[in-house]
Amino acid sequence: MYPNWILQRAYLTPLRNGLTYNGQTWTFQELNDLSLKRARQLTTLGIKQGDRIAIMGPSKPALVIMMYACMHLQCEMVMLNRRLSQAEIAYQLEDSEAVTVVIADEDVEKLPSQTTHHLFSTIEESSETTIDVAKEWPLQQTTSIMYTSGTTGFPKGVRQTVGNHQASATSSVLNLGLQADDAWLCAVPLFHISGFSILVRSLLYGNKVNLYNHFDVEAISENIVNGDVTHMSVVAVTLERILHTLEQNNAQASPKFKMMLAGGGPVPVDYLKRAHALNLAVAQTYGMTETSSQTATLANEDAMQKIGSAGKPLFFNQIRIAEPNANGEGEICIRGPHVTPGYIGRFAQKEALIDGWLHTGDIGYIDGDGYLFVLDRRADLIISGGENIYPAEIENVLLTHPAVQEAGVCGIEDDEWGQVPIAFVVLKEQVQVEQIQAFCQQKLAKYKMPKEIIITDKLPRNGANKLLRRKLMD
Repeated sequence: MYPNWILQRAYLTPLRNGLTYNGQTWTFQELNDLSLKRARQLTTLGIKQGDRIAIMGPSKPALVIMMYACMHLQCEMVMLNRRLSQAEIAYQLEDSEAVTVVIADEDVEKLPSQTTHHLFSTIEESSETTIDVAKEWPLQQTTSIMYTSGTTGFPKGVRQTVGNHQASATSSVLNLGLQADDAWLCAVPLFHISGFSILVRSLLYGNKVNLYNHFDVEAISENIVNGDVTHMSVVAVTLERILHTLEQNNAQASPKFKMMLAGGGPVPVDYLKRAHALNLAVAQTYGMTETSSQTATLANEDAMQKIGSAGKPLFFNQIRIAEPNANGEGEICIRGPHVTPGYIGRFAQKEALIDGWLHTGDIGYIDGDGYLFVLDRRADLIISGGENIYPAEIENVLLTHPAVQEAGVCGIEDDEWGQVPIAFVVLKEQVQVEQIQAFCQQKLAKYKMPKEIIITDKLPRNGANKLLRRKLMD
């Protein structure tokens, strides 16, 4: 058993600032008091200790407080991605069997019709019911559930436990170090593992979070220049925007700014050189939803010597290459206390581990110095602005259109987003491309929409009739 993070942090450093948003600041004591009040209000509305509930809202303090309230109640939080279509959200709600959705008022229209839900405003106006909040949490308790797209085209609900999150945060702090006045800028969505893990670190480390609802590059760059923050998580596309803004303003990062963690795919060498010139320390990372954030990180001092590497595993983590070829290349496998114990819903019976190791599906190698190099992300995965897109998911939608006989999707390079999906379809009856695009808009999140739909006579397949996505662009 380990302490309730929120109670323990409020006890240890009650007057230390825990959250800043849009000029307003909350201490850890205030966050605890507010979240306990919300927990009592949620109880009035029928939510019980240990319930599995879905939660959705923009990255604002109201969402943070609601998440902490659910954590006080030891609820399993299904983190709903605000960018998904109603059809995608409906799948996750059905698969997770969440008893209700706790949702920000401004997001309620994103829900499928007839969905049982409680608005933030309704909760905040409810009466309070006395509750007995657990002072300790078991390590195996599921805290969060995040859906990650699968190679089958059906997203999997990944469980992350108290133990997973604690191990991830502990490994990270052993790598980065810790000071009481550290402050983490959070401009990544809280429903992503990258965002939620920042909240976990805040509670465990006692550091302030500077929260942003949108990626405001001017304000964020100002924070970095002024030394208002010490750490930040980015993907390549957001890093480039910061670099461009600093360069345009002839500005450099403050000496107080310590580290920018870059995930969601490799960082171009040019970005690293530009960051170095701006006194901006960048550490490339490798991780996934199943590993509760980062598994390996490349130290800033190694960035130029080990260009293209994701670094070495963090302290408690292990990485090995399964069935390597003559060049040492094979599937990346991960072991450690940060790895998920498994999935929920239709994938509940799928074993997450094989002999204790998570088989990622990513291809890579470890060089003679022990540095990991990721060659291919889950075979056909498209990484667009840090978002993972599986071709099979888009293909499944295209194949439900009555005029589409076959569909194949791959990623193409894009200057802004790194990659974007492009679709190839074989028709069984005449239809306008615009009609297929309109059909997809009803079923897919905007970032999953194919940038282009190309009509073709046939798709490349092997002898077993398996689609060869790598040859689509040929």
